[in-house]
Amino acid sequence: MIRTLRIIFTLHFLIMFGTTVWASMQTPIWAIPDVVLDDPWFMATLIDAYLGFLTFFVWVAYKETTLLRQAAWFIGIMLLGNMAMAAYVLKETFRMNATSTIQDFLVQRCPQNP
Repeated sequence: MIRTLRIIFTLHFLIMFGTTVWASMQTPIWAIPDVVLDDPWFMATLIDAYLGFLTFFVWVAYKETTLLRQAAWFIGIMLLGNMAMAAYVLKETFRMNATSTIQDFLVQRCPQNP
């Protein structure tokens, strides 16, 4: 299962990274047209995404045992969204051994000094 998660979230990270690079080459984020920013569905999607980021962060905050690492991951998730989330899952899968269970992955907390 851990290997499967590694494959899934490596693809997740690469797809998000590629999409972000492509979109940035089309239009810089600071040049998003007002017609997009004023669209109610854009706002609904943005709010939905950030609430999802916060939901994921609750799990990260449980897993990470120091305030500094919690804060660093919070900033990363809020700035990079799904790329940071995929990176976190990958970090956790590489902390596990290949025979770890999904329960180990989900609930085992990070050591204080890895």
